[in-house]
Amino acid sequence: QVRLVESGGGSAQAGGSLNLSCTASGWTNSLCMGWFRQAPGKEREAVAGIYTLYGTTYIYDSVKGRFTISQDNTENKNTMSLRMNSLKPEDTAIYYCAAEPRLDERLCSQFGSYKMEYWGKGTAVFISS
Repeated sequence: QVRLVESGGGSAQAGGSLNLSCTASGWTNSLCMGWFRQAPGKEREAVAGIYTLYGTTYIYDSVKGRFTISQDNTENKNTMSLRMNSLKPEDTAIYYCAAEPRLDERLCSQFGSYKMEYWGKGTAVFISS
């Protein structure tokens, strides 16, 4: 059983930055971890992901060049952070951390197309113009 706990988020002005973090506990092997977001009235979309065994990162086009994802370099490799720069009002959403142990590095690159087994509760991000 994987437990995901998100932190960070909040409010910022357009052009600003925010950080999100997600820690997975209850699992010691590699994970495909990803961030999804769901804006009001819109479908959930994948944002960025990481394959924890190698630290391979994946950024979806909607946020490429503005968001970066990284892995905790301490012993807890199952912690990832999402740095969100140049924020726009359209980045306003609930951001969810998700994890799927069964995806390998290759499949993790398309994690947005798979049903992730474990989910965090979500953290709200609001960007004002």
